[in-house]
Amino acid sequence: MKKIGLLRLFANFLVLLFIMLLVSCHSNVKKEDIKKLNGYWEIKQVKFSTGKTKDYKVNETIDYFELKSNKGFRQKVMPQFDGKFQTNGVKENIKVVENDNSFFLEYNTKFGKWKEEIISIEDSILVLKNKENLEYTYKKFKPFSLK
Repeated sequence: MKKIGLLRLFANFLVLLFIMLLVSCHSNVKKEDIKKLNGYWEIKQVKFSTGKTKDYKVNETIDYFELKSNKGFRQKVMPQFDGKFQTNGVKENIKVVENDNSFFLEYNTKFGKWKEEIISIEDSILVLKNKENLEYTYKKFKPFSLK
């Protein structure tokens, strides 16, 4: 009798563990969060598939995202001391796609196509993950000026 009770308890534990894993793998990004992507983002950290991380203290370039109706572009820009930005004019076209309750950024340039999953997006933190399992953490860029 005790063996059956232990087996039932163990089975319930496994079911609960499986449900928790499913919930933790589910994206916490909502459709209304996508608009938070607009603006200037500075890379803060890259997490490699091995678990190692690389922190970025200073960045010469930052990413500017502009989306309207889930389409837009990303452009590398260089902040200047007068508060303006320089760019080389190259824009990566972006389309936001929802798939299995997750959101992806699909990039398209004349050089290639790729996508990144939006792991999380908040007012000041953005996390993207590519197919090589590199996880990029960005922080909202705070402009500086010598004025």
